[in-house]
Amino acid sequence: MSNLQEIERAVSQLSQEELAAFRVWFAEFDAQIWDRQFEKDVAALRLDGLAQKALKHLREGHCTDL
Repeated sequence: MSNLQEIERAVSQLSQEELAAFRVWFAEFDAQIWDRQFEKDVAALRLDGLAQKALKHLREGHCTDL
C-alpha cells in the first residue's frame, strides 16, 4: 500500500474534532510551503515579468479599484 493510501485511510478514520485540527494544521503547513516557493520565485526574478505587465496595465488605466 502506498503512503498516500495509508494517509487517506488514516484521515478518513479521524473524529470530527481530529479532522478539524488536521485541517488547521494542513492549511498552515501548505501555506508555509507556498510562502517558501513564492520567496524562491521572487529571489529568482521569476515574477518580474508579471509585475511589469501589471504596472503597465495600471499606468494604462486597465485596472479596477478594489
